[in-house]
Amino acid sequence: MPSLPLAKSLDILAIAAHRDDVEQTCGGTLLKAAQRGQRTGVLDLTQGEMGTRGSAEDRAREAADAAKILGVSWRRALDIPDGRVENTWENRLKVGSVIRETRPSVVILPYWKGRHPDHYTASVLGYEACFLAGLGKLALSSQSSVFSHAEPGRDAGATEPLPPHRPFKIIYATLYYDVRPTFVVDIGDQFEQKLASILAYKTQFSDQEAGKDLFPAHAEIRSRIDAMARFYGMLGGVTHAEPFLQKEVGLVDDVLAIPVKSI
Repeated sequence: MPSLPLAKSLDILAIAAHRDDVEQTCGGTLLKAAQRGQRTGVLDLTQGEMGTRGSAEDRAREAADAAKILGVSWRRALDIPDGRVENTWENRLKVGSVIRETRPSVVILPYWKGRHPDHYTASVLGYEACFLAGLGKLALSSQSSVFSHAEPGRDAGATEPLPPHRPFKIIYATLYYDVRPTFVVDIGDQFEQKLASILAYKTQFSDQEAGKDLFPAHAEIRSRIDAMARFYGMLGGVTHAEPFLQKEVGLVDDVLAIPVKSI
């Protein structure tokens, strides 16, 4: 998906280390939001050049296909090295510039613990970038040279001042880590398309010799994804769900309207 100019601010921006992370952790939630008419976006921090299967070019095509399936309005990949996502000042400014450019109300980040260093580093990097993006005295510009590809019609050295912006809510997608979520999102009606968006990464999830000890066989993928979604759905009293965590205390106005039975 080309990096298209935004007609208006995003409602939700999901930030993840790798192309295909978002599809696995919160793809159903993004699709559900898009079906409600909300504007969704994805920022992939890397381009997938270190992946066991396929190339960065393969990932770009597959990510564009997945974005269409999920109804994503905007998607971009930064040039942070795959396998070396670091919480540096330069990288915080890159992500902060995107926060100011897209002006999301909600940002979805990976959970801050996990097996893959890129995942948990992306979490802290994303949070700190959201904070920096709201500092009025920090000058940030939309500079195409810090991204992987210049946008059509824009000079590679051109800069545009970006006003401060800080998202209202940051939530964490917890699917990659065994932690009890704060809440789950019902994706029963979106599950099949979520699965299709994952399988759009054909170089990742097709049966092949490379990485056969790391990746499940193609025939097992559906059952694994279904089992995870059903587990979190069970916690919320629905068929399929995606898990999330928030750091702050939730606010309830009417205790009679709280969903999910206690006993």
